[in-house]
Amino acid sequence: MINDFLITSGHSREQLERLIADAFAIKSAANASKPLAGKSVALVFFNPSLRTRASMQVGIYELGGNPVILEPGGTSWTLEYREGVVMDSDKTEHLKEFVRVLERYVSAIGVRTFAELKDWETERTDPILNAFAKYASVPIINLESAMHHPCQAMADMMTIRERFGEKKKKVLLTWAWHPKPLPMAVPNSFTLAAAQFGHDLRISHPKGYELDGELLAEIETHVKVNGGSVEFTNDIDTAFDEIEVVYAKSWGSKDFYGDTDGDIRERAAYRDKWIVDEEKMARSNDAVFMHCLPVRRNVIVTDSVIDSPNSVVIDEAENRLHVQKAILTSLLS
Repeated sequence: MINDFLITSGHSREQLERLIADAFAIKSAANASKPLAGKSVALVFFNPSLRTRASMQVGIYELGGNPVILEPGGTSWTLEYREGVVMDSDKTEHLKEFVRVLERYVSAIGVRTFAELKDWETERTDPILNAFAKYASVPIINLESAMHHPCQAMADMMTIRERFGEKKKKVLLTWAWHPKPLPMAVPNSFTLAAAQFGHDLRISHPKGYELDGELLAEIETHVKVNGGSVEFTNDIDTAFDEIEVVYAKSWGSKDFYGDTDGDIRERAAYRDKWIVDEEKMARSNDAVFMHCLPVRRNVIVTDSVIDSPNSVVIDEAENRLHVQKAILTSLLS
């Protein structure tokens, strides 16, 4: 049993393996119990969502529970999370009251809040997610925060396991061009989970688009403990050599955090080169293609790659449902 699900590194390899095993049992319909019968789960969305919202709502319902959707600033009051702030601007309610009232009604709270890409030193601490965890006495589930997306990462690990079995694989996380900077949550969580599951990890990106230093140090620790490896390259072509899993994602540069226009100018030089296409995939070891979705076709990845038999993006999306049901069951059974 787990208490919260905020980041995969908050749980042991054994706990994560159990969640994957439970997710496979749920997917095969071997587990048809209703552990959430008579329980409600709040889902708080600060940002838009398709897969996360639909899969959580369906998962809670299929486990016998009731999902309660709240959208701060839309279907509920705007929220302030900072301590000691004078609330004389556009925020109506503080998280202290919001969370402590909500937990009187529900058995767990899922929260989704993206990075604003304004203040790196603040956002790298995941302030909103951690405020929820601080004030709540019920389990908190991270449905994507400024820095992490652990439910997606677990679905990613499940998809790799489903395709290849339990042996470690040569896995590439590659940066791809996108017209604007995006948060680091997905690449952070994918690389961290890959390290925890003992895969041989390669991370490719242009210079200046390095992931967080503390995260990379944590990844180094996990690969040593779990028998994997990690390496880095700025060469998009050779990055694909011998790779068995290609995970494409774009993210913004820490050097331009808070300077969107500067990041857009910096990344312009990489538009035609940093894309996953047939030529690069041909250098791999018959690799599968993965992406969290939504994806910009012929920007991040070409049609021919994402529509190929080696694309597992739809399986990956489906597995969000199963792995999240396993997480909910572990939290609330």
